[in-house]
Amino acid sequence: MRRATFTDASVTYGAIGGTLAPDLMIYPPKGHRPAEHTVRLGSGDERFRIASASLMSWGVQRGSGMEVTDLEIGTGMQYAGIVFDEDGTPSADQSHPVNEATFAEDGTPYIANGMTAKLKIQVGPMSVLAPVRVVYVIDEPNRIGFAYGTMVGHPESGEESFVVEKHDDDSVWLTIRSFSQPSTWKYRLVAPFLRFQQAKITKKYLHALHPSAGA
Repeated sequence: MRRATFTDASVTYGAIGGTLAPDLMIYPPKGHRPAEHTVRLGSGDERFRIASASLMSWGVQRGSGMEVTDLEIGTGMQYAGIVFDEDGTPSADQSHPVNEATFAEDGTPYIANGMTAKLKIQVGPMSVLAPVRVVYVIDEPNRIGFAYGTMVGHPESGEESFVVEKHDDDSVWLTIRSFSQPSTWKYRLVAPFLRFQQAKITKKYLHALHPSAGA
């Protein structure tokens, strides 16, 4: 899909779906810093169900202290991401299951392809609005997740994915993958501060769905 299809809510980077690449940590998009973090959430079907439901209703972001505002379903011109084979080449099978339009108990629509939102992040006495667009959704029996890309106004330019997976040993894990760079020259001037804040937020992300956090 050409990026021209995102005319009303364009993302600010070119490697859309790049967080699906197996070799992201070795070969990130040029100029971007990759990251990958994994945490165990527990085990069993119930833990997987609870964690997945929370994840797909912005539980990671809200559980990290962010406010999710201006939710929009999108235009329907939705990018579904790229499936890669083990050797890193695009798979011949590019089919993508899409989750149905369902809602959390509080009425929040579950995350779906093409949805846009603004994440309100508190940084000391200041608040930052970070607009994002969901670029793919993963909806498999033992693997649920999504990725969003940055839009104009976001301090960073890049993509971040959040996936909850139940392994064969019944353990349940959250994996967060991303690649990013400062979005403008002004943010490049404070790149070390951005990386520091990003590390703090990621630490909160990893705890947000854990049973100890009340997920």
